[in-house]
Amino acid sequence: MGKGDYLAAILRSDKTVFSFKDIVLLWGETSAAARARLSYYVKKGGLFRVRRGLYVKNKKYNRFELASKIFTPAYVSFETVLRQSGMIFQHYSQIFAASYVSREIKCDGQKYIFRKMKPAVLNNAAGIEQKQHSAIASKERAFLDVLYLNRDYYFDNLSSIDWKKVFEILPIYNNKNLEKRVKEMRKKYKNELI
Repeated sequence: MGKGDYLAAILRSDKTVFSFKDIVLLWGETSAAARARLSYYVKKGGLFRVRRGLYVKNKKYNRFELASKIFTPAYVSFETVLRQSGMIFQHYSQIFAASYVSREIKCDGQKYIFRKMKPAVLNNAAGIEQKQHSAIASKERAFLDVLYLNRDYYFDNLSSIDWKKVFEILPIYNNKNLEKRVKEMRKKYKNELI
């Protein structure tokens, strides 16, 4: 790569968030050389460092993409997806994500809340969609994630949920209590429609 091609390679990418590993692979450089070059680009304002090991092209980056990269593996879920799909009406400014750790992080003015999921659930791609380099749970997966971690949770509107998809995803949790609660909710929802 030529001298000016390094930054251009990042700017041409449709990704908005880059981990240090992403950049090393993109540039095909050693870690030490990439670290020095990144430091230079950050000082000159060509790139922005939002967290240790995470860089963005500009301040209009995709915050869901960042949530997927702070801890890996991770995917956006819970109240963030439920709110977007109209299943809950409460507004949350935080971005909620599933990961292998439970943490609250503030990064570039945005609060990210990570909730720990067991590896068998976290690493299963059922109901996880890749959108704009972000891993995002479908509304059915987010519904199950919330119920998995919260025994009693109130949903404002379940009319948009695809119960067939819910029951397809449900076995990944391997939890009889969760299955029982989901079946009860489905039965109650059906009765409310009559």
